[in-house]
Amino acid sequence: MILQYFFDHWDRILSLTWEHLQLTLLSIAAALVVAVPLGIVAARYDGLRLPTFGVLGAIYTIPSLALLAFMIPVFGLGRLPAVIALVAYSQLFLVRNIVAGLRGVDPAALEAARGMGMTQGQLLWQVQLPLALPVILAGIRVALVTTISLATITAWINAGGLGLLLFDGITRDNPPQILAGTLAITVLALLADQVMRAVERLTSASRARQAAKR
Repeated sequence: MILQYFFDHWDRILSLTWEHLQLTLLSIAAALVVAVPLGIVAARYDGLRLPTFGVLGAIYTIPSLALLAFMIPVFGLGRLPAVIALVAYSQLFLVRNIVAGLRGVDPAALEAARGMGMTQGQLLWQVQLPLALPVILAGIRVALVTTISLATITAWINAGGLGLLLFDGITRDNPPQILAGTLAITVLALLADQVMRAVERLTSASRARQAAKR
């Protein structure tokens, strides 16, 4: 039954998958614009770290439907409130790993860079962030997979994506459609996870080669 639904509606499933991926990537890109400076500040100032994690943790505990419903009177329906919600939910993973990556940089490497006369800006962009990249990528991977899952709920506010298959299937009492949507979302999340893991491995291998050359 489920395979028959895939064969009969493959064009719609493909179109919704592309919508879902667009929504996810847009949200992650916007989330990084917020998370990178926030993570840098939280890593540098000890007094801001705990409050930052506290606020982000509190945001993540808000039920997704409740947050979306809260934003409807302000932003209406569609992609904008969906992106705002997904950006908010992904901050905890991104900021936490940015902070962990930056604070995990070997102090000896930082001291050597300072000895070469690097400014704070050069130290951050040329030493700290490149060395912290594997940890940051791990956070992006978790945020990406989580966002793919949460983006399913945003179909409730007409943001599009594979969630439409689930909501339409529930409304029409169509189990094959519900299962097809569930399977498509699962496959997309697994593929995204594997792609990000491959990027992490390539990054680690590149760093190892650079270290060997030195």
